[in-house]
Amino acid sequence: MPRTATISRDTNETKVQISLNLDGGALDPFPQSDFWDKIDKAKGDAEEKEHAAQSSKSQIIAIDTGIGFLDHMIHALAKHAGWSLRVRCKGDLHIDDHHTAEDVFLALGTAFKSSLSTSTGLARFGSAYCPLDEALSRAVIDLSNRPYFVSNLNTCFQREKVGDLSTEMIPHCLQSFAFNAGVTLHVDVLKGENDHHRAESAFKALAVAIRMATTVVKAWEGEVRSTKGVLY
Repeated sequence: MPRTATISRDTNETKVQISLNLDGGALDPFPQSDFWDKIDKAKGDAEEKEHAAQSSKSQIIAIDTGIGFLDHMIHALAKHAGWSLRVRCKGDLHIDDHHTAEDVFLALGTAFKSSLSTSTGLARFGSAYCPLDEALSRAVIDLSNRPYFVSNLNTCFQREKVGDLSTEMIPHCLQSFAFNAGVTLHVDVLKGENDHHRAESAFKALAVAIRMATTVVKAWEGEVRSTKGVLY
């Protein structure tokens, strides 16, 4: 069965749409939306601008949140997790980046949980170390259906912002993802001097850990990897 999901999340602060395929390949179209229909109609034949877009034989990635560095991090996450992913968001960036960054990751967590649909036959646990030059990060994930998030990302950054993304939003985004995805997630930056490198190595480590945890193990088909027999 394809492991896909499409999500629309509409509030007074943000409008988010996500299409996710955990295994790469084709993406389902976004759900119908009067809000986005008006925007698409206004664009007409104009080329859609995306900060982070990449297509290959195995993946389609197109991210546009209005925050360039956030797009870059989501792009890295999708690429190294093996996902196909399209994200678009219109948020109240005239206020700040908080609502947009948070709501995108809330929606992404929801899409991730929906696309898995079942925890049977999966590796369940995943862990990875990923470097980016001098920076090194570790991520560990459990598809536990017990939301939890632990990280040192709230203390490891030196700058207030990287691009237009507040560094304080990076751990908040991952926490938002973990709680809506229903996963236990630990992400730590172990080394690094450059904040861009620190953040990107963290997202890459998370991506590889997710790819490991969501791997289907044929020998475990129909089995839940838990002594309880269920995950909740």
